Amino acid sequence: MVLLHVLFEHAVGYALLALKEVEEISLLLPQVEECVLNLGKFHNIVRLVAFCPFSSSQVALENANAVSEGVVHEDLRLLLETHLPSKKKKVLLGVGDPKIGAAIQEELGYNCQTGGVIAEILRGVRLHFHNLVKGLTDLSACKAQLGLGHSYSRAKVKFNVNRVDNMIIQSISLLDQLDKDINTFSMRVREWYGYHFPELVKIINDNATYCRLAQFIGNRKELNEEKLEKLEELTMDAAKAKAILDASRSSMGQEGRHRLS
Repeated sequence: MVLLHVLFEHAVGYALLALKEVEEISLLLPQVEECVLNLGKFHNIVRLVAFCPFSSSQVALENANAVSEGVVHEDLRLLLETHLPSKKKKVLLGVGDPKIGAAIQEELGYNCQTGGVIAEILRGVRLHFHNLVKGLTDLSACKAQLGLGHSYSRAKVKFNVNRVDNMIIQSISLLDQLDKDINTFSMRVREWYGYHFPELVKIINDNATYCRLAQFIGNRKELNEEKLEKLEELTMDAAKAKAILDASRSSMGQEGRHRLS
């Protein structure tokens, strides 16, 4: 049996969470995917073990720099050594960044894992974080993130001698990364929704339009003449809207309830 813990770094501090023991970590993935959007269900599989708040914005910036550089800060070391079980071989620590995971494994001896079910768990923690930590509100968490983001960016620009060129380079790189991410997410939507309504892929080529339609249509069985006007508005093409409606009536896709938000 493996006891999985997850490390979550936030602008207000470090959080250490634990999940129930399982023989294979991969077995958790279906459960996590099912309950990640529901706070009550998410609480049933994930519990907060410890929360280490940053004492000031300067300390938060120091820790953010350490994590980005793959360095184990003393605050993080103290949290892990205090609250993780002493039998290190039975503990698996999930982290978001492979660099900090490698540093923890090298310095503290805990096996670390990234991606897969860890990414889904962190997604849930990120969504429900203000409900997991007592006294933390969504507004205060957002303010802390905004403040740390500004401080981190100023520090990076300030200490870079080529900061003007670097900002341009980073902006271009960010746009490229955003394009890649949008394409990746769009392909996921096409693939997953395609199981339910495969004919829609052949009618709509534009990714943004496809995603809007998938969100609007949901269960294709509920598509009817009353929604034709909205389809025309989304596709900006009366012929395509009619083709979508006709295809929904004779679709070969799987049955099921679908909701995209």
